[in-house]
Amino acid sequence: MTASTQLLAEELQIFGLDCEDALIEKLAELCVLYGRNEEGMVGELVAFCTSTGKACLTSDILRTFEHEILSKKLSKTWHSTSKDSGHAGARDIISIQELIEVEEEEETLLNSYTTPSKGSQKRTITTPETPLTKRSVSTRSPHQLLSPSSFSPSATPSQKYNSRNNRGEVVTTFGSAQGMFWSGGGAGPVQVKVVGYPEPLTGSYKSMFQKLPDIREVLTSKIEELGSDLKEHYRIEAFTPLLVPAQEPVTVLGQIGCDSNGKLNSKSVVLEGDREQSCGAQIPVDLSELKEYSLFPGQVVIMEGLNTTGRKLIVTKLYEGVPLPFYHPTEEDGGLEQIMVLVACGPYTTSDSITYDPLLDLISIINHDRPDVCILLGPFLDARHEQVENCLLTSPFEDIFKQCLRTIIEGTRSSGSHLVFVPSLRDVHHEPVYPQPPFSYPELSREDKKRVQLVSEPCSLSINGVIFGLTSTDLLFHMGAEEISSSSGTSDRFSRILKHILTQRSYYPLYPPQEDMAIDYENFYTYAQLPVTPDVLIIPSELKYFVKDILGCVCMNPGRLTKGQVGGTFGRLYLRRLPTDGEGRQSPCAAAQVVRI
Repeated sequence: MTASTQLLAEELQIFGLDCEDALIEKLAELCVLYGRNEEGMVGELVAFCTSTGKACLTSDILRTFEHEILSKKLSKTWHSTSKDSGHAGARDIISIQELIEVEEEEETLLNSYTTPSKGSQKRTITTPETPLTKRSVSTRSPHQLLSPSSFSPSATPSQKYNSRNNRGEVVTTFGSAQGMFWSGGGAGPVQVKVVGYPEPLTGSYKSMFQKLPDIREVLTSKIEELGSDLKEHYRIEAFTPLLVPAQEPVTVLGQIGCDSNGKLNSKSVVLEGDREQSCGAQIPVDLSELKEYSLFPGQVVIMEGLNTTGRKLIVTKLYEGVPLPFYHPTEEDGGLEQIMVLVACGPYTTSDSITYDPLLDLISIINHDRPDVCILLGPFLDARHEQVENCLLTSPFEDIFKQCLRTIIEGTRSSGSHLVFVPSLRDVHHEPVYPQPPFSYPELSREDKKRVQLVSEPCSLSINGVIFGLTSTDLLFHMGAEEISSSSGTSDRFSRILKHILTQRSYYPLYPPQEDMAIDYENFYTYAQLPVTPDVLIIPSELKYFVKDILGCVCMNPGRLTKGQVGGTFGRLYLRRLPTDGEGRQSPCAAAQVVRI
């Protein structure tokens, strides 16, 4: 069946619809695709434009018309024919690859009941290196596993991403990375386990039931616990209540706050006292006598100064925070000769496409470099993506995510890498509450369960005794917007914020949080605190990538795998535990790089 562009143009002219030749050709293609004649197609199009109030025809209107009118009618026709023919379980969208899979499974089942004959059947060659299991290792490429056309009517590749010419470029380096061959697979057994105190978050929980007194209890407990450790470290005898006047210098404990709903500045700082000494009272703070400081809302601090009237504290000294000790590995943690870890953070699609090309490129890198552990942080299906926001996807969000996860797991089987999946509050299909429970993927096979770990956000992870702190929340951006500082020399904002995270001993020390953060504070107190100071802290951000050593902890911002319509970056690390020889602790992170995809 063919369609005439001339007849289409004449029909459009009758109804006074103007459009370009390219759109008429597209309309002719739709006639062939959906089995319509010229008159019927133009009639439906005019009815659609009239109902939506469109006077002229554009490519966007034509795309919407196809998605909302033609596709739905085709879906109804498919359902009616499937019911008439008596077939059960028919779906709206069945990709060619899925049909091939069904045929392969049926053929395998038939072969198991028949006697092999010469040349009539294909037998899988099995060796000790490649044993035949009930579910054979996928030999299909990731491009075959992921079919964007099955869930998006406009799954066209991103031209800007595919035309990039800086792929593989190393943009920043840490440690002795020069001349190092970045490849894993030779470290022997790798133990990956979640660390939690008292226990890690493993499943969903009821949120939105918290009461204000419960939130107050959590915040007060944080002040008192940190204050007790700082008091012991600095050997302070006792804290003074905030509102008690004194003619001599006093030492007080409290939490930084703002005297209004606006952004914190040096004139709007208030100190909220603890419950034991100050009964939660607040007092304005004068910072004019301090030469150097770095403060943010929610920070627990010890200040020394003058409070002669009981109405304002003139600060003369600010005590530094103290981080937790590092984890001491045991014999159960195994050896650490050399382990390669790859770290990537979503989005895994460009903003102008839903084809997941960057993800497929990352899978190719994993199969080539064979890292021992791959840490993949969300979002995997970004709630901020244009096609998600405009509801242009034809499949449920959960199904698209599972197809994406299946592609990663099956596409990297040949590498043998351990996979760690960390959710994000921007994952549109997942629970948007912090702390965030792990992804649910019951389809995971028995073989894959040994190498796939689904963890919470945030999470502390042990890789052969090396502790990783993982969070997909852009804490650098959140805290950077609220922090105020004064310094006599050159000061690096990233370093200050990272130091705050380690000394406040929390994955999200900011209070009040950003408006888009829904925090359940009872679970926050249990699951979002640092159990120890991590050896490596992975903290992705929209801000510029970096690798820094802060208080002995290697902090990495690997960037995001995509930045708008162009490719982004990912990180890789080499872990190696060196003998201490009585000289104290040495970082197990020997080298790290941030690389363009």
